Amino acid sequence: MQLNVNGSTHEVDVEPDTPLLWVIREEIGLTGTKFGCGIAQCGACTVLVDGQPTRSCVTPAEGLEGAKITTIETVEDDPVGKKVVEAWVDQQVPQCGYCQSGQVMAATALLTQTPNPSDADIDAAMTNLCRCGTYNKLRAAIRSASEG
Repeated sequence: MQLNVNGSTHEVDVEPDTPLLWVIREEIGLTGTKFGCGIAQCGACTVLVDGQPTRSCVTPAEGLEGAKITTIETVEDDPVGKKVVEAWVDQQVPQCGYCQSGQVMAATALLTQTPNPSDADIDAAMTNLCRCGTYNKLRAAIRSASEG
C-alpha cells in the first residue's frame, strides 16, 4: 500500500491491520512518534491524519491510502505547528519529554481548528497523558502559541 507521510509517498508491504504507529516507526523509520500504552489512552502515539489528531497505536494502516499523515518530524513545516513548538520551548514544557511529540501534535490540531481556544476547548482537546504532570505548562504553551 502507499501512504503519504510528511508529504512523501511511501510504499509499504504490511498486513492491512498493522497499526500505523509500527508502519511509521519500523517500515518508514520515523521514530519521533512514540509507543506508550498501546490502547489509545495515553496519546504518546498521536499523529495527524488529514489534520485530525489520531492515536496511531490502534489505527490500522488499511484505509489510510490517500490520507495526509503528519508526524512530529515535520510539524514545524506548518505555521501553526511551528508556533506550538516555539511555545513549547519558550515555556519549557517537557520534563522527561516522552509524551511531548503526541502533545505537540494534539495542540497543533487544536490551534488549527480553534485558533483562540477557551480553557474548556483546551481541556477537551488535550486528552493525552503526561506522567510528569506538565499540564499547567502545556496550557501556558497553548495560550502562548494562540497569541503569537
